Amino acid sequence: MDRLKLSLKLALLAAPLVLSSGSAMGRDDGRFADSPLKPWFDSLRSHLGPCCSDADGVAVADPDWDSHNGHYRVRLDGEWVEVPDEAVITEPNRAGRTMVWPVKTAFGVSIRCFMPGSMI
Repeated sequence: MDRLKLSLKLALLAAPLVLSSGSAMGRDDGRFADSPLKPWFDSLRSHLGPCCSDADGVAVADPDWDSHNGHYRVRLDGEWVEVPDEAVITEPNRAGRTMVWPVKTAFGVSIRCFMPGSMI
């Protein structure tokens, strides 16, 4: 029983480290420094937080996202991931293409931001 309590305490102490390591800080490697959309991408936020920048986002092809009953989902690495309503960016999409900002952790993939495309 003492061993179980010790294991539980260690798991609780380690959880914040594991969880925080999965939420990567935004990076700007300079690929989009000259883009007129860079300031707009940098300002994007969902109710879950800042989306970081276009360098952190992933463009999603039309077959890899859909909407059903008013909710979105995206296919990432061959798996469908539900998009939380709080992650959806509702302002007009200036880029035109569907974008997703996934956060990969030891517990799986979550979506920080999702911006539906024009579906043209």
